[in-house]
Amino acid sequence: MIIRDIADCSRNRVIDGSLLAELLHPDKVPGAQNLRCSIAHAIVPANESTLPHVLKTSTELYYILEGCGEMHVGSRSAPVHPGQIVLIPHGSSQYICNTGTGDLVFLCIVIPKWQAADEELV
Repeated sequence: MIIRDIADCSRNRVIDGSLLAELLHPDKVPGAQNLRCSIAHAIVPANESTLPHVLKTSTELYYILEGCGEMHVGSRSAPVHPGQIVLIPHGSSQYICNTGTGDLVFLCIVIPKWQAADEELV
C-alpha cells in the first residue's frame, strides 16, 4: 500500500505555468514502478491560465476539485466546475483558464505516465 499526503509533496511551477505536486509517478515514488499512469495535483491561481501545450503521445484527464474555469482543447472550449472530468486526447492543444475568484484545483492523470519529452508548449 502507498499513501501520499499532498502536504508532504513539493509544489513547483511547471512548463504550462500551473503549480504542480506529483502525487504518484512510477519513476518518482518508491513502490509505484508498476503504475501505468501518473497523477499530479494542480493549482491555477485566480486570474491565471496555463499556457497552451500538448502531450504528444499521452492522454490526460483533469478532474476538477475546487474552483471554476474554462477548458480549451483544440478549437473547443467549455466551462468546468468541481465534480467534472475532462478527457484530453493525446496530440491535442490544451489550456485551462481560472474564471473564479479563488484557486482552480484539479487532479491531472496522465496515461501512460507523464514524461518531459512528451510535453511541449504550442
